[in-house]
Amino acid sequence: MICDMTEGKPSRMLWRFTIPLLLSVIFQQLYNVVDSIVAGQFVGSDALAAVGSSYPITMIFMAVATGANIGCSVVISQLFGAKELGKMKTAIHTSLIAICVVAALLTGVGFVICQPLMRLLQTPENIFADAALYLQIYIGGLLFLFLYNICTGVFTALGDSRTPLYFLIGSSLGNIFLDIWFVTAFDMGVGGVAWATFLAQGVACVLAFITLMHRLRYIYTNEPHKAFSFSMLKRIAIVAIPSILQQSFISVGNLLIQGLVNSYGSDVIAGYSAAVKLNTFSVTCFTTLANGLSSFTAQNIGAGKVERVQKGFKAGILMSICVVIPFIIAFFFFSPYMIRIFVSNAPAAVLSSGSEFLKIVSPFYVFVMVKLMADGVLRGSGAMVPFMITTFSDLIIRVGLSYLLAWWLNSSVGIWLSWPIGWAIATVMSYVFYKSGIWKKKVGWVEQQ
Repeated sequence: MICDMTEGKPSRMLWRFTIPLLLSVIFQQLYNVVDSIVAGQFVGSDALAAVGSSYPITMIFMAVATGANIGCSVVISQLFGAKELGKMKTAIHTSLIAICVVAALLTGVGFVICQPLMRLLQTPENIFADAALYLQIYIGGLLFLFLYNICTGVFTALGDSRTPLYFLIGSSLGNIFLDIWFVTAFDMGVGGVAWATFLAQGVACVLAFITLMHRLRYIYTNEPHKAFSFSMLKRIAIVAIPSILQQSFISVGNLLIQGLVNSYGSDVIAGYSAAVKLNTFSVTCFTTLANGLSSFTAQNIGAGKVERVQKGFKAGILMSICVVIPFIIAFFFFSPYMIRIFVSNAPAAVLSSGSEFLKIVSPFYVFVMVKLMADGVLRGSGAMVPFMITTFSDLIIRVGLSYLLAWWLNSSVGIWLSWPIGWAIATVMSYVFYKSGIWKKKVGWVEQQ
């Protein structure tokens, strides 16, 4: 199931590679979406608000896992494209060992800071206990989350986007079953939702790790490889750390925005929680397409085939349009119905705040799509400085404007308006960097590593 993307028609290769990735992320997002749906439908709007208020904090940990996934995936793709299989195996083993250490450290830190951080975010007292419980159980499963992300990063780096899909289908269906069972049969409330995710993710992690180790046994190399290499860790870190910082800064920005949202009360929190889960679901789908383009870019940069990267970018844009349009239609024209997925008998304030958010941000998904595709080329080539500049610009503008516009308009609508403005400015910057050709200079850099 390993796929060499340095040969064949770029558009066909991208479609074959990214469709399983897209399906994978849809099932992966079901973890968070189903948690909120079950909490809202079977427990109540306060439970939905509790899960939603802890969400930006969980996304900080997810940011580290995703950034590490990207870092190892790009380097392994480059080595695979260059047919340096011994170094590739060293990179894989180094990534696995390093992420276990990081997971252990962050688990300890997470248990210490989670409740003080929630106090800092002005989490309302009526949802604080449930939100804290959900977050503590989530932190207990960080090793599963991190290790699973590295395993899927290796699979995708080798052009195998189907194996992660199979694991996610099974674990997502298991999570749905356990969510409903724990909440309805055992009356475990928000805690049941969290434990369901913990167990489903743990099983998926163990199975993915066993499969990866089995798969590596059949990749034969003529050169020796190491179980751990500091020089390889440094190479991975060159890509992973900016990616982690990028993802973390976004999560910290969302955390600051969540603190502002919390000041408007539990109804607005619940509406925002539902809407932002839908928004995250859609943007993550777009990001997954861009990650596919990153793997495609990395393999072809490793093989020195720059012209294929340019064709891949154009194919990626056309492919993304097919995914973006349905989300825009659903979120703009049917926003109240989308919010009711989470809370069927939602109060008017919940429906209003959630619908306003979706109507304001969804038309600008076109900008997000172009930005992410340009970022995919920059990241896949190893051009991390321009990649970080565009991401941080989006974040700084969005967070700053959310506070300014909320104060100016004296309404939560000001927060929602900051999203499309930040996206639009960052999109222009990303596209300019792509057109400048700065990423082409990384071909020589890859060959020298």
